[in-house]
Amino acid sequence: MPKVTATSSRKADHIRINLDENVRSGLSTGLERYQFAHQALPECNLQEINLKQSLFGRTLLAPVLISSMTGGTAEAGELNQILALAAQATGIAMGLGSQRAAIERPELAATFQVRRAAPDILLLANLGAIQLNYGYGVEECQRIVEMVEADALILHLNALQEAVQPEGDTRFGGLLKKIEAVCKKLSVPVIAKEVGWGISAQAARKLVDAGVAAIDVAGAGGTSWTQVEMHRAQNESQARLAAAFVDWGIPTTESIIQVRQSAPGLPIFASGGLRNGLEIAKSIALGASLGGMAGPFLKAASISLDQTIQIIQEITQEIRVTMFAAGAGDLLTLQNTPLTRLQE
Repeated sequence: MPKVTATSSRKADHIRINLDENVRSGLSTGLERYQFAHQALPECNLQEINLKQSLFGRTLLAPVLISSMTGGTAEAGELNQILALAAQATGIAMGLGSQRAAIERPELAATFQVRRAAPDILLLANLGAIQLNYGYGVEECQRIVEMVEADALILHLNALQEAVQPEGDTRFGGLLKKIEAVCKKLSVPVIAKEVGWGISAQAARKLVDAGVAAIDVAGAGGTSWTQVEMHRAQNESQARLAAAFVDWGIPTTESIIQVRQSAPGLPIFASGGLRNGLEIAKSIALGASLGGMAGPFLKAASISLDQTIQIIQEITQEIRVTMFAAGAGDLLTLQNTPLTRLQE
């Protein structure tokens, strides 16, 4: 079963490349162009800033998501356990990497199964939406959810990544109807997620009409998966193809704004190049419900659990201090706090 082996091997490559290589997009998230108005008299107490919210039946103690990263290898399983323990300790959400490998090889399911380590967190299962065009259906999606006792399912959209992979799955025609079928029949909510090139207003409207319960914009400005695939290329021609798209995508800020305008009221997850709590707070002020990060947590988890918890606590405190200095006592107020766009 060569394709099965390839799936697991590809996951190992992705971990190594993300830890060892420069795979950032050539674009900026755009968050540096926005600024809060400083409130010298915030009229709230720092320790009383409320970061809690309820989402998909779970309470989050901070608006932070460990974005989907990994699974399918022994190393990935160890990292997922550390990430889950850290999420449980800090009360934040966690997304798992694509679980396709565990459907193909059931013995790999344990590398994704973190619920015992994190019984209370908002946990998101994950599958590439394109697999719905390659034989997967509602039954497989339900198995993926039940495998990890997830609260929701991410269907990730990675058309460009697949296009530059030699082994990529690129038949994206007719996919929307199949996403709609999953949204209608699955036992948990469905979240549509890009992987680093953003969601446009047009795509957001289609996804909302199909029934998705939230959108993770995963905009440009952080990890570029074409650059990851460039490092996996088997020859110079493949590497040049992947490298050509370093500047591709909708910057994270622009994607948040487009999705918010086209799908008012829909929970938006901001991810794609976010670096700290201040940028998560800016994303929430632009219309997101929470902010997701991957790279900083992956690097921390590769060191230790304590390091991972410390990073999450630092990010959470940055959000709290930002809200305090902006005069926003809770997340609803933060979502309605105006930002100033700086001149180019």
